[in-house]
Amino acid sequence: MATIIIPAHNEETVIRACIDSVIDQKDVETIIVACNGCSDNTADIVREHYPEAICLDIEKPSKTNALNEADQHITSYPVFYLDADTRISENAVAFISAHVEKNDILLSAPTPNIDLTQSSWPVRQYYKTWLELPYIKDGVIGTCSFILSKKGRKRFKKFPDIINDDGYVRCCFESQERANIAGTTIHITAPKNLYSLIKIKTRARLGNMQLDALNLCAKPKKAKYGVSFKNKLLSKDAIPTFVYMLIALFIRFRAKKQFKAIENYRWEKDHTSR
Repeated sequence: MATIIIPAHNEETVIRACIDSVIDQKDVETIIVACNGCSDNTADIVREHYPEAICLDIEKPSKTNALNEADQHITSYPVFYLDADTRISENAVAFISAHVEKNDILLSAPTPNIDLTQSSWPVRQYYKTWLELPYIKDGVIGTCSFILSKKGRKRFKKFPDIINDDGYVRCCFESQERANIAGTTIHITAPKNLYSLIKIKTRARLGNMQLDALNLCAKPKKAKYGVSFKNKLLSKDAIPTFVYMLIALFIRFRAKKQFKAIENYRWEKDHTSR
């Protein structure tokens, strides 16, 4: 039986779809929605429509603090940590739970399915290259979710006060200890416009820079794609590769600038996909 944890900050437009995707699934024992710093109706929606769920209404707007608060209510393993703006595929909970137990996988995630149908041309080109990066294919990257077995959850005590919680968790495990689970899907809606894409990707890069600065990534892995990009620029994928490189360069510049004042960082969120 599994515990589902959903951190939520002002997610009234998407929270029902997320909960609906898991609430009737086999092997779900407990659902915990960790509303944090909400100024909208997220908590009210959860309490009214899902009385069987544990609804935490936390004053502090902090995802990692919300995760730590929710962890105190875990009743069973594995634990599914799902972003509120995602939906998990039918029967995924039971399938992943069985697979994790059978194969001793400590950290896992469903396979991401990124919906680009409403996204602008630059966003689609960016993801076309991003999804093919070896780093992304290595497992539990860009899934907006992660699942920890009981043994895996013992790998660290609490979520530190950081931007990139999933990056921190991933760094706690070796490659052979983690996997995306084939046959299951996490549905993610991509940003509609370039600015929104830049915001969330800057946040991800800034979070990685913070992990490095705080020495919280115990197993860093530096990826080098120079040769791969050169080959792609000389192939039919030249245009999406070039677009990706330009956007990635700007994101790197923007993240470095924000890092200089990271103590004043305010969470950047994509509102176009909600």
